[in-house]
Amino acid sequence: MKKLKQIPKFKNENEEAEFWATHDSTDYFDISKAMVNPSFPNLKLSTKTITIRIPESLLESLKMLANKKDVPYQSLVKMFLDEKVKEEFGSRVKHAH
Repeated sequence: MKKLKQIPKFKNENEEAEFWATHDSTDYFDISKAMVNPSFPNLKLSTKTITIRIPESLLESLKMLANKKDVPYQSLVKMFLDEKVKEEFGSRVKHAH
């Protein structure tokens, strides 16, 4: 059994994203002990931070739209993604906001 490495403390999301982009998670987690689709009926749906790269022009457009709607642009992106996913699945998918 290999010795797992300690996950460092991160100053911010960007530092964490950069770390995981350049390190192998199997050095830090024992995949054999991971549960597949664990059931936690009493927990609220959690959110996960992701990093995506988009053209600056698209980001500027999103920020302008968000400003018009008086919402944070990240919230607008989540709303757009949620609407499109529901549309693609025919509204059968439920997501927490």
